[in-house]
Amino acid sequence: MVLYGYDASVYNSVQGSKNWVLYFNDPDDNMIGAVNTAYTVGAIFGGFFLGGPVADFLGRKYGMAIGCVMVIASTFMQTFAPRGNIACFLAGRCIIGIGQGIALIREPHEVEEELLKIREAIEYEKEAISGSYSALWKDKSLRKRMALALVINAGQQITGQGTLNTYSTKIYQKVFPNAGQIALINALNATFGIIFTLNAVWIIDRFGRKFLLIVGGIGMGICMIIVAAVETETPSIGDPGSDVKSTPVGISIVFLLFLFIFFSTVWIWTSEIFSMNVRAQAVGMASQTQNVANAIVQQFFPTFLNNCGFYAFYMFAGINFLLSVFVFFFIPETKQVPLEEIDALFGGANHVTHGEELVAGEKQLQVMQSNTGTEKAEAVTIENAPTRQH
Repeated sequence: MVLYGYDASVYNSVQGSKNWVLYFNDPDDNMIGAVNTAYTVGAIFGGFFLGGPVADFLGRKYGMAIGCVMVIASTFMQTFAPRGNIACFLAGRCIIGIGQGIALIREPHEVEEELLKIREAIEYEKEAISGSYSALWKDKSLRKRMALALVINAGQQITGQGTLNTYSTKIYQKVFPNAGQIALINALNATFGIIFTLNAVWIIDRFGRKFLLIVGGIGMGICMIIVAAVETETPSIGDPGSDVKSTPVGISIVFLLFLFIFFSTVWIWTSEIFSMNVRAQAVGMASQTQNVANAIVQQFFPTFLNNCGFYAFYMFAGINFLLSVFVFFFIPETKQVPLEEIDALFGGANHVTHGEELVAGEKQLQVMQSNTGTEKAEAVTIENAPTRQH
C-alpha cells in the first residue's frame, strides 16, 4: 500500500513540476493519461496473471520481494530517463505496475484455535476443492463472490478516488495559481489519507463493513456534488477567463476533497470474502479490476477536466450513489465472520465443519491402523514365543 500510494503521489506531483514538463517536451493531456494507463496495464497483468501463481509456487514472501525489486528497477528507469524520451519513463511506469501487482498478498496467523480452524479448512479445500483458477468459475458461491468483488473494486476507482490520487495537481491548478500551494495541499492530502485509513481500522469492526461502504458512498457522493457546485457557481478572480478562485472558495474545495477521502474504503471487504484455496488468485484479480477501471477513466480524465471543468464531478457523485444502492442490496455483512467460515455466508459449504470431519476421520483411521499394527505385533510375538517344556 505504501508502494502504491507513494507512486501515485509522485506521478501526481510531477505533473505540476515545470522542470518535469520541460524535460519531456510538454506532454499533452493524452500522453499524461497514457503514462498513467501504462502503470495500470502493468498492474493488471501483474495482479491477474502473475501475483497468484508466484505466491502459490514461491510463497508470499518471495512474491513481495520480487515485486519490490521490480519497483526499484523501474524507479531507476523513470529517474534516469533521457531528456525528451518519455517512452522510457512510460516503460518504467508499466514495469512498476507489474511489480506492484505482484507484491497484495497476506495470510492470517492467529492463536492455536484459529490455526486449528485454518488447518481444518485447508484440509477440506485440499480434498474437496480445486486450488486453481478454475475453482473461481466452477463453484457457484465463488462465482458470486468474484462478481461482487469485481463490481465493487471497479466501482471504487470510478468514484473519483483514483482520479483524485493521480490528478489532484491538475484539479487544483483549476483553483490555485501557486505551484507551492498545490504541492503543500498534495502533501497534506497524503497525510490525511493515512490518518483516515487508521481511523477506519476501529470504525469498521464497530459498525460493520456494509454500513461503512454505504455511508462512505453517500458521503463521497455528497462531497462531489458540493465540490462541483462550489467551483462552478462561484465567480473567478483575476483576468477574464481565469479559473482561479478566491482564497475562501479554494479552502472550501480543499476541505471537501479531504472529507471525500475520509469516506473511502473497500479493501478490507475484498480480502475477507474468499476461501484460502483461492484467496491469492481471487484477491489479486479483484483488486486489479481497480486498475482496469483506472485504465479507462484515467486515460481520458485530463481531457474531460479541460473540456468540462468541475462539472465532471457530478458524474462521480452519481456513481457513488449507485454504488451505495448496490452495496445495500447485494453486499452481505462480513463483520465477525471468521475467514475460514466465510463460504457459508455466500451459500457455500462451511469449510471448517467439513474439514473437522475429515481431520476426525483421519485421526480415527490412524487409531485403527495403530491398533491393527499392535494386534499383528502381539500375534507375531505369541506365534514366535518358545514352547515351554513340562
